[in-house]
Amino acid sequence: MLGILLPALVTALSLLVIDLVVPGVTLETIPAALLAAASIGVVNAIIKPVIRLLSLPLTFVTFGLFALVVNGFCFWLASVLVPGFIVHGLLGFVLGPIALSFLSTTFGHYVAESRGTLPEATD
Repeated sequence: MLGILLPALVTALSLLVIDLVVPGVTLETIPAALLAAASIGVVNAIIKPVIRLLSLPLTFVTFGLFALVVNGFCFWLASVLVPGFIVHGLLGFVLGPIALSFLSTTFGHYVAESRGTLPEATD
């Protein structure tokens, strides 16, 4: 249970920070952040693989840059599904998913390290 709950909480916390930092991304309440985290997880698990497969030729031609558009679209689509989570403008569309990836990874490593679940680094 904790293995599902912690990543969702880390994503919700990341979204709250993104709300403060990235123009074009707005979260109205904390429950909206929790619902947005769940919505992003569902969109990334179900819809994103289909879009990535369909856009593979375009991604190949643009040397992978079209993947930013796919990420932005999935981020925006999750905002359409959740009231109180708004993504508008080009900065929110492009920088929102990039910041979410960075912050979720950073916070996730911090949580895993504090729980003692990361392996020790060896020299």
